Amino acid sequence: MVQYRTKTPRWLTRLFPSGLLWKMPPSVHPTIYLTFDDGPHPTATPFVLEQLSLYHANATFFCIGKNVVTHPAIYNNILAGNHTPGNHTQNHLNGWKASNVDYFQNIAAAAKQINSKIFRPPYGRMRFSQARKLLATGWQVCMWDVLSGDFDTTITPERCLENVLNNLEPGSIVVFHDSEKAWPRMSYALPLVLEYCKQKNWHVKALPKY
Repeated sequence: MVQYRTKTPRWLTRLFPSGLLWKMPPSVHPTIYLTFDDGPHPTATPFVLEQLSLYHANATFFCIGKNVVTHPAIYNNILAGNHTPGNHTQNHLNGWKASNVDYFQNIAAAAKQINSKIFRPPYGRMRFSQARKLLATGWQVCMWDVLSGDFDTTITPERCLENVLNNLEPGSIVVFHDSEKAWPRMSYALPLVLEYCKQKNWHVKALPKY
C-alpha cells in the first residue's frame, strides 16, 4: 500500500531546508493553487485545460522534459492558457537515488524545454544539498499543502475527492497529476473541486512566475 499524508503537517515542513514553498500566504480574496505533475499527457492535460477554462481558473503544471518534447503542442496550450509551467526534471528523476551531478544535469535538460525557475522534485524526494543548491541559484522549490492521492490506484475516485475537500483551505497548494495512472481519479475529482471552489467564492490561481 502506498504511504503518504494527504495534509502536510507543519512539523514535517520544518525537517526540510527553509525557503521551500509549502503553502501560499493569505491574500485579499481567498485563493487556492492547483498544481499538476508529470504531463503533458495527450488525454489528461487537454481535459485539465478544458476544466480550468470552464471555471476561469489557472494552475501550475510541473512538466517532465521528455513529455514536453513528445507533446509540444499540448505544452504550448498550457502556456497559451496563461498557466504557469514548472520543471519536474527531464525523466522524473528521484533525487534520493541520483547523484547531485546527475540530478542537476537532469533539471538542466528539462530547463531547455521548460522556461521556468519553479521546480518540484518528483516524489517530493530530494537531498538537502540538492534543495539548498537550487534555492541558492534562484530556483523556487515548490512542495505542497494537500496531496490528492490521485496516483494511488488502491483508492476510489470518491476518496481522492475527499482527500482534497477535507483538507482544502485558502492558500493551499494542491497536487494532482495529469498522467495515465492518475486519470481515473483526477478526472472525477477535479471538476468537483473546481465547483466546490466556485460555490465557496474562492479564486483558483497559478503559482506566481519566478
